[in-house]
Amino acid sequence: MKIVDGFKLREVCGEFVVVPEGSKLVNFNKMLSLNESAAFLWKAVEGKDFDVQTLADLLVKEYEIDSALALSDAGKILDKWVEIGVVR
Repeated sequence: MKIVDGFKLREVCGEFVVVPEGSKLVNFNKMLSLNESAAFLWKAVEGKDFDVQTLADLLVKEYEIDSALALSDAGKILDKWVEIGVVR
């Protein structure tokens, strides 16, 4: 998977949000707000190919959490990103 070109992570008033850039993304009608760990993952994989295991490994390394919990959390984050249409 990869983040779709044209979506950028921005910090607005202390909140992390994903916003579309460019006219081809003008139909993006859902705001994607990310918590700190999801923003960390976004920054880590931006411009790179990745999968759910990549995200889980990043969570384990950064937050020193159990790998099963990391895989579950990474799956939920990735499912949301796919649903919104910011990754393919």
